[in-house]
Amino acid sequence: MRMRTSAAVLTGALALSALAVPAAQADDRYGDTAITKVTVNGGKNVVLGTSAVKKFTVSVTAKDNSGIKGAEDIVLHGPGFGYLTGKTRCSGSTCTASFTVDPKVDLPYSNDYAGTWYVDALVVAKDGDFIWSEKAASFKFQRASTLTVNAAPEPVKKGKTITVTGKLARANWDDFKYHGYTAQTVKLQFLKKGGKAWSTVKTAKTSSLGTLKTTVKASADGYWRYSFAGTSSTPAVNSTGDFVDVK
Repeated sequence: MRMRTSAAVLTGALALSALAVPAAQADDRYGDTAITKVTVNGGKNVVLGTSAVKKFTVSVTAKDNSGIKGAEDIVLHGPGFGYLTGKTRCSGSTCTASFTVDPKVDLPYSNDYAGTWYVDALVVAKDGDFIWSEKAASFKFQRASTLTVNAAPEPVKKGKTITVTGKLARANWDDFKYHGYTAQTVKLQFLKKGGKAWSTVKTAKTSSLGTLKTTVKASADGYWRYSFAGTSSTPAVNSTGDFVDVK
């Protein structure tokens, strides 16, 4: 795999929220070859932290009256002039490319790679027909996120104030550390003891350091958590639940 940027070409190796397969924006076709399905990492998001190596696959399924010979190219490209190539193998009408990404090798100190990426594919049929499809599918490549919570005091008298603090942070590929995610709306949720569904009580916004702080009235025993819906560059995340005993 290669990731190319405007400044460098790095050798190394790099999954999909709600994979969409839109009509290709720039197809070059000869004959009746057509791409019918594209799957990135089983439909999961590509989420990369600060140190752990990530592996994933991109599968391209195509059809042609003569049968599919293979995929000569499956490449990925995204923001920050990001460009990835993988090793490809084919079985029947489906060709799969494998990618491996090491953040400290393949992300040269830049957060610009986070966001929407695209799959380009060149598929060749047994009779020589082919299709080159640009943006055959899109997916999200995201910076890993963390979210904490602490509800206090514990225990607390019914009707008294509970202060709920926490912090939303995400991977920073500039220095390979986690930094607070600022000015983000986060839901404060409650799960009553013995209950099965979380309910949103209110929303809070992260500070310039990514911290959270809000208050609620104690009404019943249960768990408190923060829930972040995510952005194009950062995945959704829920904190663990913090139990508060109400006397």
